[in-house]
Amino acid sequence: MTGVTRAVVREGALVLADGSVFEGELVGAETRVATGEVVFNTVMSGYQEVITDPSYAGQIITFTSPHIGNYGVNVTDFESRGTFCRGVVVRELARRHSNYRAQEGLAEMLKRQGVACITGIDTRRLTRLLRDSGAMPGAFGPVAGPASLVELRAAAVAEPGTDGIDLVGAVTVSEGYTIDAVDADSRVRIVAIDYGMKRNIGRSLARLGTVEVVPATTTAAEILSREPDGVFLSNGPGDPEMVPYGVDAISGLLGNVPIFGICLGHQLLGRAIGAGTVKLPFGHHGGNHPVKNLFTERVEITSQNHNFAVDPDSLSGKAKMTHVNLNDGVCEGLQVIGEQAFSVQHHPESNPGPHDSNYLFEQFGEIIATKGGH
Repeated sequence: MTGVTRAVVREGALVLADGSVFEGELVGAETRVATGEVVFNTVMSGYQEVITDPSYAGQIITFTSPHIGNYGVNVTDFESRGTFCRGVVVRELARRHSNYRAQEGLAEMLKRQGVACITGIDTRRLTRLLRDSGAMPGAFGPVAGPASLVELRAAAVAEPGTDGIDLVGAVTVSEGYTIDAVDADSRVRIVAIDYGMKRNIGRSLARLGTVEVVPATTTAAEILSREPDGVFLSNGPGDPEMVPYGVDAISGLLGNVPIFGICLGHQLLGRAIGAGTVKLPFGHHGGNHPVKNLFTERVEITSQNHNFAVDPDSLSGKAKMTHVNLNDGVCEGLQVIGEQAFSVQHHPESNPGPHDSNYLFEQFGEIIATKGGH
């Protein structure tokens, strides 16, 4: 048929460190080889928020939902200044998007952001493999024969994953900034330590007061000099053991100011009181994790994104576990004994995901008020 231009198909393959091969087609950025720790996310929607979450630094995201990109993307739903994940794996990428808010397609955004993507992958098989074997390094790129598969396997084996690496330095802000309070009359001041903070967390905190966001390496003395009414410890990527400067700062803040932590901030608070952290087999990534509040006995459906967790057996005498994951018993929250400091492993800002845990921001506001916050 004359006058018709056919899209060029770029054949590719994803190869895991164990040698497993998944064939597909390459879209997004034309990277030679994309490497990272391969994990799966179970959200049904919210793919843009997931891809732009800094907590995915160093990882390749596999979406279990079979159709991704249906409603496009827009500038409002970015959860950070860009993308930090290493790549995206999907079963089927929508050829056309349809939504009144859409400003471009997902493939176009990925290309503009420099993120490689492979589609046509048997994500059901891949997810089952990761569920049974655990998250593992992988690599994907163009394939033209056995030699290319060998190259991809070598790249996967050479990929270090997220263990023993400080990924926070790549995602934290280089300079602080301020988010104005929703209530212009509010005199509450909150310092948020940015380990990879999502934008919607800042919006949620702004309902309590003015938010001063500071780099991850900010010391306790520098934070206390700002005379905050509360300190927030943000989410972020990677191994909490590799963020000792965060632990040092939190140790200096305990007992001096109310503290609220989320995700990596939760793990760092645990380490600051002497608790241990462990890496989970395949992590929690999705918007449908059931969590039980041990104080209210209520079950909340939560949004989660983490590969590491606080060891509950190491909390004895230091903190009380406040929340537990009903799927596997992982510690989902803690309250430091004798201190106005608490944290949760899941994401109460609910973007993407449910709203069940939004009350935790109100809880933080109430603690600030009882400690003399304006």
